[in-house]
Amino acid sequence: MIDWILQYEQPLRLSCFLSVFLLVALWEYFKPRRQLQISKSLRWFNNMALVVLNTWLLRLLFPILAVDMAIFASEQGWGMFNYWQFNPYLEIILSIVLLDMAVYFQHVLFHAVPVFWRLHRLHHSDLDYDVTTGTRFHPIEIMLSMLIKLAVVIVLGASPVAVLLFEIILNATAMFNHGNVYLPSSVDKVLRYFLVTPDMHRVHHSIEYREANSNFGFNLPWWDYLFGTYQAQAKKSHTEMTIGIDLFRDKRYLKIHCLLIQPFLDKNHGYSIRK
Repeated sequence: MIDWILQYEQPLRLSCFLSVFLLVALWEYFKPRRQLQISKSLRWFNNMALVVLNTWLLRLLFPILAVDMAIFASEQGWGMFNYWQFNPYLEIILSIVLLDMAVYFQHVLFHAVPVFWRLHRLHHSDLDYDVTTGTRFHPIEIMLSMLIKLAVVIVLGASPVAVLLFEIILNATAMFNHGNVYLPSSVDKVLRYFLVTPDMHRVHHSIEYREANSNFGFNLPWWDYLFGTYQAQAKKSHTEMTIGIDLFRDKRYLKIHCLLIQPFLDKNHGYSIRK
């Protein structure tokens, strides 16, 4: 199985990414949730340029990524699942759930700590909300996220299969729940018991601080329910709510060079979590 992962990991990742991206993009085209305010070509070009840059930097700067770390931890016998024997299928499920919980707490941390919020706010400063918003992160945040993920993989001793599945699922659900897609309210109401839906996560991208500090989940919604950060709806409807943050509302800030320097542009602005 490990040999199979090493051989087909990249084609599997790319095919899953492109398939989900295309499906959500088509869904947005034929059944949009809200009218976009900004030129799609402007946003998509610069948001996807970040994806390419982040992918290249990860490969350049990290000699070992999450799946490789899982293989190494397994060989060394590091981590909970390597120390105690679990049923392989149960271990995969538990690993995915626990890794997802780690992402939830990381997300809260990046809102709560000012220096981290400076990085993460790039994700929130998009003036529209669609599939490309789910891929829009500052390179430094991507690097820090990888370091955190590597540490969690070591502690858990998650198998390479579990780590690969988690990363593919997280990537796919992030594109889905950032999609500008319409779901009937009856479907959304049921689905959000098991999965973060676009309407649920869109509240997190509201310009209202209290709303932006809710619904931190990217994949599983349970952590928001358990830790009191769930908010069912925004004050305004999904078609009328304002997306983004109160800074960087000029279109020039959507360009790639402005995105890269955004964390360093202002010195006195507060951070997202406020009482």
